[in-house]
Amino acid sequence: MGERLGAGRGRKEAMKDIIRALHEGMTPQQAKERFLKEVGNVTSTEIAEMEQSLINEGLPTDEIKRFCNVHVLLFESALQAAPGKELSEAHPVHLFKLENRGIEKLTGELKGLAGRAGAGKERAWREQVRGLLGELRGLNIHYTRKEQLLFPYLEKAGFFGPSKVMWGKDDEVRDLLKAAARDLESGMPDAELARERLAPLVEEVDGMIFKEENILFPTSLEKLKAADWVNVLRDSEEVGYAFIEKPEDVAHLVMDLEKSLVIEPVVDRSGRVFLPTGSFALPELVSMLNALPLDLTFIDRDDTVRYFSAGKDRIFVRTTSIIGRKVQNCHPPKSVDVVEKILGSFKAGERDTADFWIDMGEKKVHIRYFAVRGAGREYLGTLEVTQDIAPIKRIEGQKRLLDWK
Repeated sequence: MGERLGAGRGRKEAMKDIIRALHEGMTPQQAKERFLKEVGNVTSTEIAEMEQSLINEGLPTDEIKRFCNVHVLLFESALQAAPGKELSEAHPVHLFKLENRGIEKLTGELKGLAGRAGAGKERAWREQVRGLLGELRGLNIHYTRKEQLLFPYLEKAGFFGPSKVMWGKDDEVRDLLKAAARDLESGMPDAELARERLAPLVEEVDGMIFKEENILFPTSLEKLKAADWVNVLRDSEEVGYAFIEKPEDVAHLVMDLEKSLVIEPVVDRSGRVFLPTGSFALPELVSMLNALPLDLTFIDRDDTVRYFSAGKDRIFVRTTSIIGRKVQNCHPPKSVDVVEKILGSFKAGERDTADFWIDMGEKKVHIRYFAVRGAGREYLGTLEVTQDIAPIKRIEGQKRLLDWK
């Protein structure tokens, strides 16, 4: 039993036993000693697979989240010994790490300020803290890009642990940041603010950087395919970047990527429609379009009506007789000139949108026209979107997801 992997057990099983014992009351020091004796060095992927296995076996994710920081301390020395991987400057992980360097700069300054709390110049100290906390709010973009882009691909690879555990830790950091900003404004004494709010915030933020760079990112590099990273890079444009400027080479790469992804939809023998960003069974696609709380009508580049949605509460009547009809013939003569002007501006590339709104009884009808363009900005057609926005205009206050009943 003195040998590593005790009695021939696999490394993962040995780690799982240690983690179970830790959750059942073994002290972190005892767990660390047992880990060094029975396991030794460990890779980030082995840790991720071990935690995923525990989740699969029924260990509650809240329990893993509660001990998450202790797990990191347990594996810290072994992980720090692991070699890093050279990455392209355009690789999403490289960009995540650049953001972390910006985060570390802010937490370092906050840590320094926390150590000087109560040393005089109270107003200046609080202004510096206020500024740093404001900058640190950029964490939300960093975390959101991780949660919305990395986690889905890890889930496809069978790893649900990060989205179940790390997302919860991200939210804890968000809550700590909000609490620090709130109590700063409420007048909490400097020393108490530094001890009760700034110190825990810095510790959790820096701890998340360690978890990302030593567990999440290496595991993602091993599990995700090259095409996955291309999609993460492209979709990062939608979420944005924090603490860094968007590199120009990334912008150019994404532009080239978008061109390469503009392909004709493919329909297989089962009727499934494959698009660049996903697929639908044909009934799913039709029903999804019809479920939208708005009316859609599409005309092609030759002004021919090709499609309209068939939602249950259409605002304007549409019948299948208009399919194949010129859009100009669908409007009364007095409005045809305006229709022609809108289409002409779209085709010339002068405009991309046109919108109008009218009253129809209790409805406030918003009518919008959008130029539909290809990757090279060529005109493909026009989409008409019509919606009753009266219920939206009546919305006040907030209703969050957790308020739903």
